[in-house]
Amino acid sequence: MLTPLLEPLSYPFMVRGLLAAMLVGALCATVGAYVVLRGMAFFGDALAHAILPGVAVGYLVGAGAQAAVFWWALITAVLTAIGIGFISKGAQIKEDAAIGIVFAGMFALGIALISATGSYAVDLTHFLFGNVLGVTTADLWRILIFGALVILSIVFFYKEFLVISFDPILAQTLRMPSQLLNYFLYVLIAITIVVSLQTVGIALMLAMLVTPPATAYLLTRRLPSMMATAAGIGAFAGVAGLYLSYYTGVASGAAIVLVSTLLFLIAFLFAPRRGRLWKGK
Repeated sequence: MLTPLLEPLSYPFMVRGLLAAMLVGALCATVGAYVVLRGMAFFGDALAHAILPGVAVGYLVGAGAQAAVFWWALITAVLTAIGIGFISKGAQIKEDAAIGIVFAGMFALGIALISATGSYAVDLTHFLFGNVLGVTTADLWRILIFGALVILSIVFFYKEFLVISFDPILAQTLRMPSQLLNYFLYVLIAITIVVSLQTVGIALMLAMLVTPPATAYLLTRRLPSMMATAAGIGAFAGVAGLYLSYYTGVASGAAIVLVSTLLFLIAFLFAPRRGRLWKGK
């Protein structure tokens, strides 16, 4: 009975992939709690797509090396996150308009760079749709280190993020550096997206940021329990999706997202007090 569970573990690339999927699933879901509660889904989607130029440049500069792609994508993501905040405040335009401007411009630049690379275009599609089975030991260390930094930052600034997210007036009364804290949260989301890039890819990144925390929102009442539940759901979806990919041949990133979506649908229908069928009783 345990053979289906143990067989994939005989391959080192599957073990690394499972660890990466579990870590990334938990990380995305934890950070995604703020994305869901603050209505930042468009920001997360835009940021995921806006790092495409960094991916392309990193691939060209590093001759395909994962480390170069990671660092260039990270720099691009952080600058894009800060740029969105700067444009929305400095130009006195709405945040969604600033996001749309930066998103469109950066994504177009990324497509232009990829189209100009010729033969590299096929290899770069891995970053669009994920390649968790290609995760190396060095990639795992990067996920672990940067993921730990993000989680520790969320724990350390939990009260500050809570206040600026749900009571901006109180934040002003307490003289909190709200704008600086918002920028910092944007940067944490950017780091999360880059760390998760190889697992589910740019195209499916939003699903891992939104779906597990949205599922947890239906099942919990408080932010800490929502984050913990979302992390568990994200980790489970990562592992279950990779097993599904192994036995069905479905792309790993898509399988992970499909499992996450299925869990959301179950919660949407049956969650106590918030589920659709529960309300119908």
